[in-house]
Amino acid sequence: MWLGVVALAVAMIAGATDNGVARVASLVDGGRFAEAEAAITQALASSTDEGTRDALQFERERMRRIRLDFTLTEDQVRAKLRESVPDLREEEFVAWDRANLLEHLTIDGEKRYFSRAASNLFRIDPAAAARRRTPAPFRDSPLQQLHPHHRAVRDAALASSASSVLPQHIRITQSLTVEPDAVPAGEVIRAWIPYPRATTGQQEAIHFIGSTPSGARIAPESTLQRTAYLEQKAEAGKPVKFEVSYDLVISARYHAIDPAKVMPATITPALAPFVAERTPHVVFTDDMRRFSREVVGDEKNPYRIAQKLFAAVDEHFPWAGAREYSTLRNISDYTLHARHGDCGEQTLLLITLLRLNGIPARWQSGMMFSPGDYWNLHDWGQVYLAPYGWVPMDVTFGRLAGDPALEWFYLGGLDGYRVAFNDDWGTPLWPAKQHFRSETVDSQRGEVEWRGGNLYFDQWDYDFAWQVLPEPKATR
Repeated sequence: MWLGVVALAVAMIAGATDNGVARVASLVDGGRFAEAEAAITQALASSTDEGTRDALQFERERMRRIRLDFTLTEDQVRAKLRESVPDLREEEFVAWDRANLLEHLTIDGEKRYFSRAASNLFRIDPAAAARRRTPAPFRDSPLQQLHPHHRAVRDAALASSASSVLPQHIRITQSLTVEPDAVPAGEVIRAWIPYPRATTGQQEAIHFIGSTPSGARIAPESTLQRTAYLEQKAEAGKPVKFEVSYDLVISARYHAIDPAKVMPATITPALAPFVAERTPHVVFTDDMRRFSREVVGDEKNPYRIAQKLFAAVDEHFPWAGAREYSTLRNISDYTLHARHGDCGEQTLLLITLLRLNGIPARWQSGMMFSPGDYWNLHDWGQVYLAPYGWVPMDVTFGRLAGDPALEWFYLGGLDGYRVAFNDDWGTPLWPAKQHFRSETVDSQRGEVEWRGGNLYFDQWDYDFAWQVLPEPKATR
């Protein structure tokens, strides 16, 4: 199996080929898993085309992953909701359910709810949130609200006339631990741990410290989803841990954008890919065009258009825990219709809308952290605004309330507490992975496999640790 199998499956479906993949995909999307499984078995028995076989087998894997995400019955969701709303009324539950505020699928005639449906409800519906017995115990970044760091970044940028300020020397250790006996003893486990690439003015002076086991192979700097690759043999009854440590200098970013100076970008060959559709997740559908027209109206200034789209996503598509990206056919379209999304879903929706309006936009993702012990996976992006060039955007952090001077900090600015591993989505790992990826879009937790197949997220865990070092050191 090869890394591009998901894209191949999408191409086959779009082309309505007669190899059985399109029919299987339709059955999967319709929740008719038993029929899909029978169709896959039948098609595999007659097909000798490797690409078709890989695409069919991924549809089988997609169903398995969907089942892992949609684990709850209706009674179990009710029970979870009553933990926060003890006097939950049946008519409330029915209303939330009918409004699709409790994400669910019907699989082979049985209604199954997303494992995070109950907690997501309180994020996406203010009326439901108001019914909680206690305030929501959401563990969000302190930097998602107005913070002294934002003012310090802006003040430093304005004082120095620089867009990169307040550099910090950071040491990071990332680990990935495979569960005992997930792989037979003596077999080689292959692991890819995300690793940063230099981005001028954002993260530089990257210095590899060491790895466990030793001998990590760092992907070339040109790899857009960069990783450190490691191998280790499994031992019976023991977890298998992989770890990578490195230093780097991370700077905060801030551009004091004057809307009057922003002009439509000249779309050069270098910028052309960033205003184009890119299946399967960036597609200018009729619904996407309709939503864009409603938001943008007659506005022509690229920065004002970006502000309108940024505000629309920030306001109307609240953050909610997401199902695994590999189970979604088209992430931006899914987000548009679900009316909520996690950071990657919100970012891909905004990227699609910006590109639809001729404004170049691209992806970035990695880990965010903040003073204290907070850290988490995070996705954000960049938008090209002439004459300023590429500037950061983080629609998940959105507009900052409380200070008009800092409201649009995250449309042109970025805090200094994040490390980027990826400058694109869904691109090949190095060295090439032999089996399906667990995450077909992003690369933040890592990837693991052995000769018998991929190891999915239910078979291993990951960790991230960081500390500020006294002062920057030059690249060695």
